[in-house]
Amino acid sequence: MSMTIAISNQKGGVAKTTTCVSLGAALAEMGHSVLLIDLDPQASLTRSLGLNPKQLRRTIIDTLMGDCSLVGISHETCVFALDIVPANSQLALVDRVFYKLPGYQYRLKKLIGAIVPGMYEYILMDCPPYLAPLTLNALTAADLLIIPVQCELHAAHALRHVIGLARQMREETNTNLDYRALVTLYDGRIKLCRLILDQMQHELSPVLFKTIIQIDTKLRECQAWGKPITSYAPKSRAAQQYRALAQELLGPGAGDREGQDTSQLLREHAPEEDLPMAELSERKDG
Repeated sequence: MSMTIAISNQKGGVAKTTTCVSLGAALAEMGHSVLLIDLDPQASLTRSLGLNPKQLRRTIIDTLMGDCSLVGISHETCVFALDIVPANSQLALVDRVFYKLPGYQYRLKKLIGAIVPGMYEYILMDCPPYLAPLTLNALTAADLLIIPVQCELHAAHALRHVIGLARQMREETNTNLDYRALVTLYDGRIKLCRLILDQMQHELSPVLFKTIIQIDTKLRECQAWGKPITSYAPKSRAAQQYRALAQELLGPGAGDREGQDTSQLLREHAPEEDLPMAELSERKDG
């Protein structure tokens, strides 16, 4: 049985797409079969793996609005066992019509459920950086939501918003949805970043990945070459950190649905409506 992971944050520029492609490639490198699904009309995930969205004959929109299967429109990538369902700008049209369709929140879940069991061990979905029907579809279909978050003052507000959305989805469409936060684009040279990271680790420990993704120029370079970081610069710091994230995900208690009940753990330790991190703006000069 595959594990479905949505990667989402309502704030842009947090390495959402980078995390999707890098984590997927790291899992594939470890011998797991992985399918990436691009749900962002900007098609950044599609471009990150060397595909030109304007030249694609069929994309995710053909499955969501038509009768094509996800596997039928998927593309192999330069990484063995890593496939992608691509997107292009036409995906923005889905927002205008999805609400009119009965049970639109479950369309992606049904498509994923139609994949032959065992074909993919992990399915990762790159969501748009705003609340949309596509995001709701991803969270309805997901077993786990990964929220990339930077160590900056606005992170608390964005994180609160996404966690609130995850709680709402638990009540309405997906009672089994778990969530984890991932620190990305971390710069330890900046005092405020160190302060916010310390606060996150103190207040959000049960839902925060121990792995930290630091700033690395190689992550920007690899996108231009259409390769994941594990292929473009396999010995780089970023590649090692995303491999560590994949290993943490595979380990007990972090997405291991056959291990302890992480759903209950996350509910008991879920941050309240007002995260203590919001107080950092008043304390940063102390």
